Amino acid sequence: MLNPHRLRVLQSVIATGSIQGAARSLHYSPATVSQHMNTLRQETGLTLFERTGRGLHPTQAGLSLAEGSTGVLQGLDELDRLVQSLRHGHSRHLVIASFTSAAKEWLPRVVATLRSSEPELTVQISLNEPYTEKTSNAVDIDIRNESPLEPEEHFEGYLRHRLRDEDFAVVLPAGHPLCATEVVEVHQLADQMWVDHDIKDSPNGRMIRTACQAAGFVPQFAARLDDHTAALALVAAGLGITVLPHLALRDLPSGTVLRPLRNPAVTRRIVAHVRQDRSADPLVAAALEILRRESEDLQNGSLENP
Repeated sequence: MLNPHRLRVLQSVIATGSIQGAARSLHYSPATVSQHMNTLRQETGLTLFERTGRGLHPTQAGLSLAEGSTGVLQGLDELDRLVQSLRHGHSRHLVIASFTSAAKEWLPRVVATLRSSEPELTVQISLNEPYTEKTSNAVDIDIRNESPLEPEEHFEGYLRHRLRDEDFAVVLPAGHPLCATEVVEVHQLADQMWVDHDIKDSPNGRMIRTACQAAGFVPQFAARLDDHTAALALVAAGLGITVLPHLALRDLPSGTVLRPLRNPAVTRRIVAHVRQDRSADPLVAAALEILRRESEDLQNGSLENP
């Protein structure tokens, strides 16, 4: 079995570009670093470096070994944190998956509040977009969108908590004729050029397409991408209109105007799937309560845009 410590030294040599650089970064002597690399070469039977003049250049085998070690070393780090948590009798690690706008608007409050009472807590956050089946990775809280027109999602080993329903709105370039209206009806967007923010077939995109079909048209796209922030920038540049849920519209770029969208209204559900075997953990329960409060603030608040 390979020594993880030597793999870390290998990564340091490659990252710093030399034995001397790794020695300085790791606070070792160059002789100690060289000894680790020689031992690793003997253990693997691989040529890890080639001499180029006075320096060393990693071989493809050395680069592949260093890259392949990353996941293993990260896993060992997580295992160390788990041991520390077990030793102290409580968890100091929380894993959350979320869609982009919830991660931006809600999770800073979640992390800050939890760490104020648990300073050694590490919160790992990953994006669960594009929407696929839940993997076997152990996520403590998974925040997701759902379409009210589709069946509710339930995952084995998880408890489902409904946070809120949320309306969509249309974002227009400043000066667009529809800016003169207080409310935009979906059929009024039939002859507009659109900026699509969803090319991954998420619930958001499916709900928007259904609303357009109900109004009797298929959107014409000037641009299609998979990032709502970039989509808003294209709207600000006058390339078209886009439709987004309110949570994604907290920081509208200049040059855009927001209007409610009706007939039909487009609404999504936001839910949190909580790992059942951790649902009683005080950290997980506290995180869920903060998410509930954040979602209530969204419901009670309003977006102002002239």
